[in-house]
Amino acid sequence: MEGSLIGGGKFEMTQAEKRIYLIKALLGEQPQYADIPIPANEGEQKKLLRSLFNIRMPNPVSGEFLQIQDQYLQEETAQKGITDITDLQPVRNRIYLWQGDITTLRCDAIVNAANGALLGCFIPCHGCIDNAIHSAAGVQLRLECARIMDGQKTEEPAGKAKITKAYNLPCRYVLHTVGPIVRGKVTRRDCDLLADCYRSCLELGAAHQLKSIAFCCISTGEFHFPNEKAAETAIRTIEDWQKKNPHSTMEVIFNVFKDSDYEIYQRLLG
Repeated sequence: MEGSLIGGGKFEMTQAEKRIYLIKALLGEQPQYADIPIPANEGEQKKLLRSLFNIRMPNPVSGEFLQIQDQYLQEETAQKGITDITDLQPVRNRIYLWQGDITTLRCDAIVNAANGALLGCFIPCHGCIDNAIHSAAGVQLRLECARIMDGQKTEEPAGKAKITKAYNLPCRYVLHTVGPIVRGKVTRRDCDLLADCYRSCLELGAAHQLKSIAFCCISTGEFHFPNEKAAETAIRTIEDWQKKNPHSTMEVIFNVFKDSDYEIYQRLLG
């Protein structure tokens, strides 16, 4: 095994060794998957590890696992490159537009477009932002969400927001909000609920004295809210909130991943 000894006689593991450790530990929790071979290819190993994170139920986990997981995930994010809000330039008063991976953004809080269960996405390697955030944050995020939902004892309604720690993400907190699911033509109710998502996150952020919040494109993915109308609603709601809260210095980042969404926000923001 490669690596070197560190304090207390423990072995300092390479990133590859940490990945193998985590895969073996997660496979060991699932007897039905115990015979799955670990791929030799690094990319396939990463895909398997993320899949195992995604399907893991919010069960207790050892301190050793968390230590190795945290080191591994933080290094993976560092390798992607972290963007700090101080690196960005506002496009309007306290409003920023940034295209990139929200899990690599350092600000006070990022917004997760969650589902009603509020436990993250259980579909292995799914392309939704809920999956990406939970995968990069680590298993602690699902554990904290499960504690919230155990206390709530009902699904999270659309338009509300919850706050959790961010764990291995560069931000400090994650704000979880459930957007409306559009079925067919967009209704006034859909628009009102989407606006509620943005307002709820802003109010929750203000209550926790957050200085910056990065919003993803809520409801535009799996929930089928038209991208242009969603952006219009988002911008209008943010600016209305700013007018009603003139003493707030909270900065807002509109985070987009797709070129098409960047074009929409760039055009609407001027």
